[in-house]
Amino acid sequence: MLVVVTYDVSTETAAGRRRLRRVAKVCESTGQRVQKSVFECQVNEMQLEQLERALLAEIDEAQDNLRFYRITESASLRVKQFGMFRSVDFDGPLLV
Repeated sequence: MLVVVTYDVSTETAAGRRRLRRVAKVCESTGQRVQKSVFECQVNEMQLEQLERALLAEIDEAQDNLRFYRITESASLRVKQFGMFRSVDFDGPLLV
């Protein structure tokens, strides 16, 4: 399934800036960055639960915001892209 992960981490303190870097690293290990705090992740249920646990361990729920969006539309309808960045088609052929 395609999951969009978004976050807003308070960076007013040094601890907040460290949290932001750790949250980004967790997301980068699972998906692709499509905007500064937005990642697309192609995961199964178990991977999604692991991702949620890892991110919840990093954020401060009193100061930060973390959101997960499950994209359930058909592949041709779920994403429209404009501009320079082109995301990886996880369902397309893998070219090495």
